[in-house]
Amino acid sequence: MNLNDVHRGIQKNRKRKRIGRGPGSGHGKTAGRGHKGHKSRSGYSRKPNFQGGAMPMFRRIPKRGFNNRWAVTVFAVNVGHLNEAFDDGAEVTLEALAAKDLAKGSFDEVKILGDGEITKKLTVAAHRFSKSAEEKITAAGGTITKIEPKRTPEQRVAELKAASEAK
Repeated sequence: MNLNDVHRGIQKNRKRKRIGRGPGSGHGKTAGRGHKGHKSRSGYSRKPNFQGGAMPMFRRIPKRGFNNRWAVTVFAVNVGHLNEAFDDGAEVTLEALAAKDLAKGSFDEVKILGDGEITKKLTVAAHRFSKSAEEKITAAGGTITKIEPKRTPEQRVAELKAASEAK
């Protein structure tokens, strides 16, 4: 091998496959689509829930219950978790909960629940509190601040209706 032969035969970009150009090309006649069937037809598009003519799975499974698309999603945090995560005298806000990985994902409101024990004096700010959580936080010497929701249920319904109409 010589130095001037090193790059001989190497192609940087593969040539385009020219289909439907006669039998001599090896991709003539059916042009790589095979014989008959849905994929061989022009205008073919795969439907995501098509199951080869069988009754689709989403139609075979019984439907139960009700899914309220206007519902407010509430994230629950227990008092015991606040006691473990925060130091005495700390201020518990939505940002602080997110930083400590106690409030994950997307939600509209945060509710503090009374499961567990609290021994630290905390200033807790959230949208909702259970009665037992309020009693436990105040008994430990802490304070409670209720945050107003970003959107009222009426505003949320109006936004979702506007989004569905825009589609």
